[in-house]
Amino acid sequence: MKPNREINVLGISMGSSKRDHSISINLLDYKINIKRQGTDGDFKKAIKLYIENDGKVDAFGVGGTEFYLFVGNKKYFFRDQKEILKTVKKSKIGDGNGVKHILEKRVVDSLEDYGIDFREKKIFHICGMARYSLVQALANKGGRVSFGDLISSMGIPVPIRKMTTLKIMAIIFLPIVTKMPFKWFYPLGEEQDSFNTGRSIKLLENADIIAGDFLFIKKSLPNKLHGKIIITNTTTADDVKELKKRGLNILVTSTPRYDGRSFGTNIIEAMVLSMINKPQSEITEKDVIEMIDQIPIKPNIELLNSV
Repeated sequence: MKPNREINVLGISMGSSKRDHSISINLLDYKINIKRQGTDGDFKKAIKLYIENDGKVDAFGVGGTEFYLFVGNKKYFFRDQKEILKTVKKSKIGDGNGVKHILEKRVVDSLEDYGIDFREKKIFHICGMARYSLVQALANKGGRVSFGDLISSMGIPVPIRKMTTLKIMAIIFLPIVTKMPFKWFYPLGEEQDSFNTGRSIKLLENADIIAGDFLFIKKSLPNKLHGKIIITNTTTADDVKELKKRGLNILVTSTPRYDGRSFGTNIIEAMVLSMINKPQSEITEKDVIEMIDQIPIKPNIELLNSV
């Protein structure tokens, strides 16, 4: 059936341009053209791209950064990213936060349906503050979750063992961290390209399940992943190839795989917003959930190696 409408989604990422990708997919009666364009950590270049394309695309996906972190019931907004919101006047825009909490809970439910029992599993979440909805979903299933926020963001080799500690740290540190340049604690540009080939974090080696942002995970990934599960976000075909080579059992992404790649939640949110026939200011969470179910958008569970 020929699509009735064409939608253009442009993902502008602070990440590496080597991860750029373009595809066209048909969903419902829409033809959706998705393009991801990395700026190699150049914030000014990103702003220029937003200005040049505002009103020319249906929606922007904000990649390699996000507007805020949501921990507990509080949002912590990044200072630098407010400029993006001020710049975009016409196109819809999403950084992933509008769908992340919906999709990440469904990831865990889908894995449970797949046959994974989370009770007493050793789970290492590489950065709990960045994916708090995933933290909650894993903890609710009875998993023994520890967090590497101090390790991944600050290089302090001390794991966090309790969610209450994570919340307290968020209250203390995030008001400060969000005032700093995003690049100080998140891998951007060429930093996103390479896998760890040296010493890995012992907690990842001992974990049954590794969870969180893949760009943090790949920087400390063990060479041997036999029997392990990774729950994460964006992965390319090359990422999957490397994980398979290292013996990973199961790879789970919160978004579907299109043309060999799972796009980030920012792209998915931009796509969903474009498909809802309302101004962005009038779109509710109910509208988003209904569209996600209608498409449908489901997690991707991929068996890479047998145990």
